[in-house]
Amino acid sequence: MTFIGLAQIALVFVLALAAAVPLGRYMAALFSSDAAGDASLVRRIEGGLYRLAGVDPAREQGWLAYTLSMLVFSGFGFASLYVILRVQALLPWNPQGFDNLSPDLAFNTAISFLTNTNWQAYSGETTMSHFSQMVGLAVHNFLSAATGIALALAITRAFARSNVATLGNFWVDMVRTTLFLLLPLSFALAFAFVALGVPQTMVGFVDAATLEGAKQTLALGPMASQEAIKQLGTNGGGFFNANSTHPFENPGALSNALQIWAMLVVSTALPIAFGRMVGLPRQGYALLAAMGVLLIAAVLVVYGAEASGNPLLTQLGLDPSQGNMEGKEVRFGQAMSAMFVAVTTGLSCGAVNAMHDALTPLGGFVPMFLIQLGEVLPGGVGSGLYGMIVFAILAVFVAGLMVGRTPEFMGKKIEAREMKLVMLAVLILPLVILGFSAVSAMLPAALASLANAGPHGLSELLYAYSSAAGNNGSAFASLNANTPWFNVTTGISMALGRFGYVVPVMAMAGSLAGKTRAPASAGTFPTDGPLFIGLLVGVILILGGLQFFPALALGPIVEHVLMLAGKTF
Repeated sequence: MTFIGLAQIALVFVLALAAAVPLGRYMAALFSSDAAGDASLVRRIEGGLYRLAGVDPAREQGWLAYTLSMLVFSGFGFASLYVILRVQALLPWNPQGFDNLSPDLAFNTAISFLTNTNWQAYSGETTMSHFSQMVGLAVHNFLSAATGIALALAITRAFARSNVATLGNFWVDMVRTTLFLLLPLSFALAFAFVALGVPQTMVGFVDAATLEGAKQTLALGPMASQEAIKQLGTNGGGFFNANSTHPFENPGALSNALQIWAMLVVSTALPIAFGRMVGLPRQGYALLAAMGVLLIAAVLVVYGAEASGNPLLTQLGLDPSQGNMEGKEVRFGQAMSAMFVAVTTGLSCGAVNAMHDALTPLGGFVPMFLIQLGEVLPGGVGSGLYGMIVFAILAVFVAGLMVGRTPEFMGKKIEAREMKLVMLAVLILPLVILGFSAVSAMLPAALASLANAGPHGLSELLYAYSSAAGNNGSAFASLNANTPWFNVTTGISMALGRFGYVVPVMAMAGSLAGKTRAPASAGTFPTDGPLFIGLLVGVILILGGLQFFPALALGPIVEHVLMLAGKTF
């Protein structure tokens, strides 16, 4: 670990926070009932869309209607993307002449991009036509991100309002998020990526002469536009199989820093918007502080582990001075590779600028554990915020048990109904991750997809289902996931990780919205100070450890002990 490396990490975090503060204020104004900003323009554009769709923007929805609207919209999105992938050979903008996807791969990919997971069991440059990339995948990059933000807004209103039965209008939230947040940011970021060397063209392939005089065929396409929403929406699905390690997707150090910044900015702004929308700005910063403490610690652990190197490689005669450079790009270096690893998994993005399978055992443990914590650091756009609110409710419940008082969070009493729904939500991830991993570890058809045996092979399985259920999308890429078993089971995991989690959380929000928001009193446990931040961090770590530590002990932890002893399995 070097001073320059730490300074680079700190600079990107500072720039992300500096942009997130005004963006959070803008988002709070945009999503308020009066549609702040240029109200006349907003209303003019919105009004035309609502009239075409037959939506009454003044008519708000209860939690059930809001959730059903989201599920119906998601169902149509899945069906449309599945059809595109199954018939892409018949559609335009296919200069590569690619064939249709198999039913199981189309199912997996449609679920993946619908749920903001962007798990890729395929190589984009050899599988997806330009039509599929743009009309199929890129469109769902916008819609899945907007859906997550819309759900977070509904849950925010549950705390901002008192004695109401409504949480907003799903269609209004989707329109405003897409038109006035994601599209403008994506346009600006796409132009920046083009300026930094990311291609944006409708050409399919181009032939290039190598230094030896041979011919090499290079895949091209509309990459910059996809790259922008891929990062801003914490989607993570790359145009290329190598994702952000590919020099076309991520040409150099500046584009790499910009990609990390883009991953952070919207998710970091959402807690700030939350605090302003509920009228308690300090509360939003408290949630952001808890996220920041854990994420910064994760970055430093990965950086330290990778900079320390791999004794097994040193025994083979490799120079240890650069640390463990296996699977990393020299143009990024250890510090910014480590930051990318932790940020993409703490943020539910899943884009990669280094191969996670080649990380040291401790370096691979951290991103896997960040996903298993629930993707809340600060998590996917929208989903990270409502996931952190779930943990905050657990924290005040624990605090209430310790002092013998009815727990409250921002003036709303947390009672038996809310806690049952919270526990139903948080148990989804361990059920899916550990359940499917256990079955796969005993199934010969699944074990045949592993490139490694022993602890690392178990880590490959755990990471795959953690990534799917956590809607992350990154992978220990040595696992051959494009098989019927993994396509179907990871697809189910993605759906449960997204919808199985959010439905009980929305039910909880509906219950809280109907309660009276009581003012703070002398007996109220403050949830915007250092004590609560520490309690929240502790609850997140303890819950994650209790759920996943036994499995992790058999995977990356034992592999780390073996590495330190200079041994392999």
